Parts: sequence; structure tokens; C-alpha cells
Amino acid sequence: MSTFSDRNRTALIVIDVQNDVVAEAYRREETIENISTLVIRARAARTPVIWVQHSDEELVKGSPGWEIVPELSPAADEPRIEKIYGDSFEATNLEQTLASAGVGKLVVSGAESDACIRSTVHGGFTRGYDVTLVSDAHTTSDMTEWGAPAPEVAISHINLYWQFQGAPQRTAAVVATDSVDFGS
Repeated sequence: MSTFSDRNRTALIVIDVQNDVVAEAYRREETIENISTLVIRARAARTPVIWVQHSDEELVKGSPGWEIVPELSPAADEPRIEKIYGDSFEATNLEQTLASAGVGKLVVSGAESDACIRSTVHGGFTRGYDVTLVSDAHTTSDMTEWGAPAPEVAISHINLYWQFQGAPQRTAAVVATDSVDFGS
């Protein structure tokens, strides 16, 4: 029911599943397998799949570490959004890409749960989108040395609080890969 009365479509957003970002991610293989399942199902339902790639001083655009993991293959006609901030909307053309595709609902997967995933789900929600976080299709690395909780706790926490978000004319949801419905 997003705030966009003329945008009834859903899009799958795959955030930062790049070689260096997920090299040591918690449950890496399982998470990537779930994302792959989502991509296959989205394509079968003719749901737009949008790939997001982060870059910064340590994750240099065009480097092998910046590339999307080899287990996932963006199709040539699927948009790629390049970003330099945690929120995939900030200083990118993501909003224009979604608007041109008639998208009002986002299904979010990728990395890092406690950084770019968190920022993007909030960014989309505050911009008027319905946002579904796929509980078993996002991951993070161990950032405890910087004061963050252990990866499994960070993932569990975002899954917990996201399901209780609310705002006028918008919905927030958390569902497992098997429960994602690209038909609605």
C-alpha cells in the first residue's frame, strides 16, 4: 500500500553482495543461496531485480573485490546502482529507477545487515515505500572489534525491530525466503 498510488510493482533489491563485502560474512553460502533463489523467483515473476554496489577507499570501483560474487549473475538488462553511502537511495539514481519501473514495494536482501541493509530499509521506508526485509537473505561480517554485536545478534536484531516498524500508508515486514511472494 505504499504512498505511491501509481506504483503497484515490487522490486527485489540485492545490496552489496560483492566479493570483499561478503568474503567473511556470517552464513555466507546459505545467504547467497537464498539470494539466488530470490533472484530466480523474481525473474520468473517478471519482478525487477536491482543490483547495488558500494565503493569507497577500501572497496575500489572496478576492482575484483568490488565485483558481485560469482555465485550471482546480474542479467544485462537489470539495473546496477553504484553508491558511496550506506543508504542505497542517497546520491544515486535508485529512486528514478524504481519510479520508471512503477515500483512502490521493495524486497531487500544483501549485506551488511547492520550498515547498508539497515540504512536502505529505513531510507526506502521514509521515502514512502513498503519494505520487506528477507530474514535469511541478508548477512554481515564480524564487527565486534568496533563495538558491534556478533553477526548473528546483529541480524536477529534488525529482523526483530523491522517487523514492528510503522508509518502512515506504508508497511514494513520481515519474511523468510520461502515466504516471499513476488506476485503481490
